[in-house]
Amino acid sequence: MTDAPKPPQRPGEKPRLVVGISGASGVIYGIRALDACRDLEVESHLVVSKSAVLTLQQETGLSASELNERADVVHRVSDIGAAIASGSFRTLGMIVAPCSVRTMSEIATGVTSSLLTRAADVTLKERRTLVLMVRETPLHLGHLRTLTKLAEMGAVIAPPLPAFYAKPTSIDEMVDQSVGRTLDLFDLSWAPVKRWGEDLQTITGRAEG
Repeated sequence: MTDAPKPPQRPGEKPRLVVGISGASGVIYGIRALDACRDLEVESHLVVSKSAVLTLQQETGLSASELNERADVVHRVSDIGAAIASGSFRTLGMIVAPCSVRTMSEIATGVTSSLLTRAADVTLKERRTLVLMVRETPLHLGHLRTLTKLAEMGAVIAPPLPAFYAKPTSIDEMVDQSVGRTLDLFDLSWAPVKRWGEDLQTITGRAEG
């Protein structure tokens, strides 16, 4: 998203990543992002929309408290005075996983109604990396124009598309590959990611026109 340098860390300070979970289908992406932060010793700051709590229960059977246990710090979505609402609170950036159309639309306009979208707006204004795992299909012209606007503002649009070249054998592997590739955008390398030319054999040969 940006060439801005990462904020220097104070002695003993862990890197921080804001994880937002909106109400779109695919809450597992946010869950695994939190798990990855734990594995990578990155301090996770979680903010969850009200709709996401319903999606969480429907798709995973987990309660809000069980989700919260996966995060280092949990912020109420209504708490506009939370640390992540200020640009002076240093983070690597923010990932919204999954990102609903409503959430992306609020971020695009800058008219934010919750801590989730306010934190995303702060990420953009501070020139930090904002990754939106947008979950919607098919997309109409209004969606595409909003996504274009967000990209022009500096956000990274990263729909969670399956990487079949990694030869996944389960849904979990597909999810982890998508989450891990978004974490690459923060220079965070997560072990489950299968990498071309390293874990995966490259394809050689000449294409026929």
